[in-house]
Amino acid sequence: MSRAERIHATLTARFAPTRLVVQDDSAQHAGHAGAAPGGETHYTVVMESAAFAGLNRVARSRMVNEALAEEFTTGLHALALKLNPPG
Repeated sequence: MSRAERIHATLTARFAPTRLVVQDDSAQHAGHAGAAPGGETHYTVVMESAAFAGLNRVARSRMVNEALAEEFTTGLHALALKLNPPG
């Protein structure tokens, strides 16, 4: 299973999103800090979930970073987040 698939599965299980897009941006960061030859290091996540209702941007980001903590320990270097409640 690729890292993108694991991220998608983890976020789906944790947040039951109404919208979820996981995009691998690693190729755009080749040669930069944290980039690995095989990629799978830099991602953008766009997600809408009722779990984010009433939370500010920082709180939403913390929730997602905590959910993906294991990925960060196994080579995930950067995660751009666009997180909102539905609607």
